[in-house]
Amino acid sequence: MKTIEELHKIREEKKKELELRVNTQADTREKHILVCHGTGCTSSKSPLILENFKKILKEKNIENVRVIKTGCFGLCAKGPIVIIRPEDTFYAQVTPEDCEEIIQTHIVEGNKVERLLCKDIDGKKVEKLDELSFYKKQKRIALKNCGVINPENIDEYIAFDGYLALERVLTNMTQNDVIAIISNSGLRGRGGAGFPTGKKWQFTKDVEADQKYVVCNADEGDPGAFMDRSILEGDPHSVLEAMAIAGFAIGANRGFIYVRAEYPIAVKRLKIAIDQAREYGILGNNIFGTEFSFDIEIRLGAGAFVCGEETALLESIEGKRGQPRVKPPFPAVSGLWKQPTLINNVETYANIAQIILKGAEWYSSIGTETSKGTKVFALGGNVNNIGLVEVPMGTTLREIVFDIGGGIPNGREFKAAQTGGPSGGCIPKENLDVPIDYESLKQIGSMMGSGGLIVMDDTKCMVSLAKFYLQFTVSESCGKCTPCRIGTKRMLEILEKITQGKGEEKDLEKLDKLAKNIIRASVCGLGQTAPNPVLSTMKYFMDEYKEHVYDKKCRTNECKELAKITIDPEKCKGCGLCQKNCPVGAIKGEARDIRTIDQSICIKCGTCIAKCPFHAIS
Repeated sequence: MKTIEELHKIREEKKKELELRVNTQADTREKHILVCHGTGCTSSKSPLILENFKKILKEKNIENVRVIKTGCFGLCAKGPIVIIRPEDTFYAQVTPEDCEEIIQTHIVEGNKVERLLCKDIDGKKVEKLDELSFYKKQKRIALKNCGVINPENIDEYIAFDGYLALERVLTNMTQNDVIAIISNSGLRGRGGAGFPTGKKWQFTKDVEADQKYVVCNADEGDPGAFMDRSILEGDPHSVLEAMAIAGFAIGANRGFIYVRAEYPIAVKRLKIAIDQAREYGILGNNIFGTEFSFDIEIRLGAGAFVCGEETALLESIEGKRGQPRVKPPFPAVSGLWKQPTLINNVETYANIAQIILKGAEWYSSIGTETSKGTKVFALGGNVNNIGLVEVPMGTTLREIVFDIGGGIPNGREFKAAQTGGPSGGCIPKENLDVPIDYESLKQIGSMMGSGGLIVMDDTKCMVSLAKFYLQFTVSESCGKCTPCRIGTKRMLEILEKITQGKGEEKDLEKLDKLAKNIIRASVCGLGQTAPNPVLSTMKYFMDEYKEHVYDKKCRTNECKELAKITIDPEKCKGCGLCQKNCPVGAIKGEARDIRTIDQSICIKCGTCIAKCPFHAIS
């Protein structure tokens, strides 16, 4: 167990040692080689890169160089990423075989490895991380330590003012003081609904009970979302510290982190962080010598999307089937085991310590009038710089997609972006300059959601997109309420009918009516938001729906049943290769005849297109 004085000593000693991580002018002979160990880079052999660096340094007997595993740097499209500090050199798409050259050229000879420098949006190579366009418009608060510290070393977290906010809260503040700062900061829940965080804390504090709980919702289920995972992998102590602060504020002594089992790296680092915090006495009894005691347990989820809904999550923690409860009562009154329970998601907690240390005014000065602070987005889809970004609220979609994301690959046109995953809506090209905040997105029929942002180019069919998300919600519905269980299934059947070329005019009216009834009648957020992708695509891309229904045509050819594979008679040489390779015998013709395709048999597999040497088939 560490005393406050011992923690201060660790902080001061380690801060000097790690100054070069954040100060490119640091006066030091030591170098740190930072190797990303987020899920993306780990899957591309970054653990082997780290071990190779260590091995080569040892073989060459090179001192004053440390190799550090870190969390995600954000620019996943360029991984595996290696950064050398204090010079801040950014190497992209590094392989284990590159380690020898980096050590010899950069560390020994003092020269940059030019071929590994990261290319920016304009194609020019950039030496330093902060010079990349990807980072210039970002402001990191929740991601402050990701890519900077070793997430498996509590001393490194402490060096960057870790657990200083908890110390300040326990030794100098009252419960009301803490809640006032969080309320005045304007922080809203980052899990999707955007409920004011301070108000939720106040509600839970005001309920009198012998036992209260703090819960972290890390059940990140949206397709394409990896914000919470990256925070847990890169800075797990920030969540533990915030949960302890929340426990003090509401009068709770136990916390639970509900994280999906599909996040093995995040779970491993959480376990390490909890063990380290207990060893230091930061979790457990009489923290910092005060009367406050608080401890945290991990609960693994099996991957059910519905368990992202707070009451279904509580049911799962209790060992029951994950199904939502009817509200009220809300968890603040009756949550875990019918006791008052505070639930926030990972990103919400990741802001707390910084707000305590820097103040409510500092945080509320960032963002818009009603949406304060920053928001983390998992940027994916048809965009060059796929990765994790954190921007001030109010940043426009255009800035995220083109200035940070580097625009659309292969010279294609931007068509739409989907925010909020299966619960959200699409944002069309005409709304590219709408600021990304809670109210603005709601006005255009979308929502912030937890932060998944999928970009789509002009090759995407919006009817097919709506069908994809509805397939997801149908399979993830817990089945408790009829509108969600049956209604979404009926909507999916209509969409399947439309994409197969069997749609009728009345189907469009049915879709709209069903969607609005499901929203009104469903028990929980899953059902209440499931129709959003359909309604938003119908609002902005009704012409595509009408083409599918009236013209039996899909302009992007994504809907195979509506696509036609044809042979150009002027280009066809009658070689018969297409006919020989057709798996279903749909191509007809004899000897050197020009071939034709029987559309009633053709399965649109594309084999004939691939085999034709004369490019006569399209």
